[in-house]
Amino acid sequence: NEEYYKAHGEPLFSSHMLDLSEDPKEENIEICCKYLKQMVKLDLWLEMEIGKTGGKEDGVNNENVDDASLYTQPEDIWEIYEAFNKISPMFSIAAAFGNVHGVYKPRNVILQLALLGKHQEYCKKQLKSDNDRPLYLVFHGGSGSSKEEIAVALKFGVVKVS
Repeated sequence: NEEYYKAHGEPLFSSHMLDLSEDPKEENIEICCKYLKQMVKLDLWLEMEIGKTGGKEDGVNNENVDDASLYTQPEDIWEIYEAFNKISPMFSIAAAFGNVHGVYKPRNVILQLALLGKHQEYCKKQLKSDNDRPLYLVFHGGSGSSKEEIAVALKFGVVKVS
């Protein structure tokens, strides 16, 4: 992407998703910050994943993880926001809120969509901002979610569903 940017003045891709959710939170944030510092030079957006998304993906099986790890806390989101925003505002956060990778039957997953709103409220308060949605959030594992669940997620500032 760096060579392409040099030749064309724009990035080959508009964003990169970095999933280090299996790593400790501090390590995840530290590595993502290193990537974001490089990406900002190329006008690239970073999507990072924090917390464990249930189910199976890319050879990682999170079907039997501790339920507490399936729900990222607002304080964790603030820690990410604070670290990343010092580098660039061009990032989004895929936080865990009970979501699951893969297709599943509706009502078979316990989504805590209100947690997305709590993330927004907490960061708004920390920022002393009038902006009700200071975060760009991502909904990983949206397959099988109802239209109503997607609508609520969008209301809470989700900008991407995958």
